[in-house]
Amino acid sequence: MAMTMTQKILAKHAGLDSVSAGQLIEAKLDLTLANDITGPVAIRELEKAGFETVFDKSKIALVMDHFAPNKDIKSAEQCLQCRTFAGKHEIVNFFDVGAMGIEHALLPEKGLVGPGELIIGADSHTCTYGALGAFSTGVGSTDLAAGMATGTAWFKVPSAIKFNLVGSLPKYVSGKDVILHIIGMIGVDGALYRSMEFGGEGVASLSMDDRFTICNMAIEAGAKNGIFPVDDKTMEYFRERSDREVTAYEADADAVYDEEYTIDLSALRPTVACPHLPENTKTVDELGKIEIQQSVIGSCTNGRIQDMRDAAAILKGRKVKSNVRTIVIPATQQIYLQCIEEGLAKIFVEAGAILSTPTCGPCLGGHMGILAHGERAVSTTNRNFVGRMGHVTSEIYLANPAVAAASAVTGYITDPAELD
Repeated sequence: MAMTMTQKILAKHAGLDSVSAGQLIEAKLDLTLANDITGPVAIRELEKAGFETVFDKSKIALVMDHFAPNKDIKSAEQCLQCRTFAGKHEIVNFFDVGAMGIEHALLPEKGLVGPGELIIGADSHTCTYGALGAFSTGVGSTDLAAGMATGTAWFKVPSAIKFNLVGSLPKYVSGKDVILHIIGMIGVDGALYRSMEFGGEGVASLSMDDRFTICNMAIEAGAKNGIFPVDDKTMEYFRERSDREVTAYEADADAVYDEEYTIDLSALRPTVACPHLPENTKTVDELGKIEIQQSVIGSCTNGRIQDMRDAAAILKGRKVKSNVRTIVIPATQQIYLQCIEEGLAKIFVEAGAILSTPTCGPCLGGHMGILAHGERAVSTTNRNFVGRMGHVTSEIYLANPAVAAASAVTGYITDPAELD
């Protein structure tokens, strides 16, 4: 039976020769993930169910990233609960302040996820790891508790949509624009419980950071997962971080897809998602003059080193507008260190931005950048729902790092080319 990449990975982990869309299976897990918000819920459910051990202390990752460093007593208690659990069960991959980073940038960086693997996480953006040719998806904390205890989870095998990428991205256009363009095209439910499978000759021109960003926001189209083929870039990235054996899967030539789209990367423009849904997209040329009070550059979507470099290239030798609070958040400690070593940190500070420790921070309205009544932000994050970053009357415009940096300089959402 012909299968997609995702279906082959699920079949392997279920111990089956083949699977088909809609089939219910139980599959073995390579890694489970939780953070300081979802972890405590999973821990309580695991303990309430009577489990006294975890299935594999090396295959559980707990990352303190959402409200860490802790913003209040409640968040401190949540981290303490995770810390205590990690100590009790000798969890190998526990990442606390000083070692943590934003989970979906940190786990690939640490070599904890790789091609052909199956990962679940109690966070919707776990789908990020499809950039490495893995099947990864977000689950509820109760499902995660079961996974942590047993090393297995049940799945309904998804059908798939194929996106054939051709050409290469022009200047000031990145993976963020690719996925915003697609979500604008198919809608926030356009891939509901389906796999978004990317392929075509254009894939080779995309950096790993671009691919991580694209897969990260697959959930914003309702997808079960996003996944890229494994190529030389994939293996180079993975081999620099791990020496364990992995299996790269390819979709069968006659695999069945619900729909197929061709995306010409060379024709894309910087794209912005206007309030209050990621599908409400316009190119930067179509926006008009939209003034902002805050610019956020970071998150699990766009806090990687390519994003930092793109923002710094715009901000170098310039100043952010005095009434625009500009917050730059490298996604991991390693990326933070690279920002220092490459002189990017100096550029950010001299431009009038602040450089934060790795944290999800303002993305979910957590801390370090909450919006007040009527304020407007341009952000490289992944969601712009009502009240997502603060007051219910505030607004979020999602954009790539170059657009966010250029907008910080001008005070309104700006095409970076205008500053050339």
